[in-house]
Amino acid sequence: MSTTRTMLATLALGAAFAFAGPAFADKMKVTLDGKAEVPANTSAGKGTADLDYDAASKKLSWKLTYSGLTGPATAAHFHGPAEAGKNAGVAVPIPNAGSSPVEGSAILTDAQAADLMAGKYYINVHTAAHPAGEIRGQVTK
Repeated sequence: MSTTRTMLATLALGAAFAFAGPAFADKMKVTLDGKAEVPANTSAGKGTADLDYDAASKKLSWKLTYSGLTGPATAAHFHGPAEAGKNAGVAVPIPNAGSSPVEGSAILTDAQAADLMAGKYYINVHTAAHPAGEIRGQVTK
């Protein structure tokens, strides 16, 4: 009877791992606002982004939610490499950012993956009133 219990416990544990999803995915949460922009602005806009990064496949997935902007979002991107307080060019576009929430994914290059994991990416949501970015948040683990 003890062998049967051991085998059932082993099978149950194996099933739990099989259905748990990527074991090594990094989860990150980003908070966006106008104060984080460079230079800062007084926008009442706010946002959050939930990120999942799977190092094995280099797949970055996101769900970006925002509200209170001065007008419709005209674009959104991951920018980098840059530390907080510094600006950088577009690294990964976030398509279809005109309405919230925005979900998507991208496969990163080795360099992009290294910058993401080093905290050198930020998310920026752009509007007509703030073409350089209305709300921003640094991606950190």
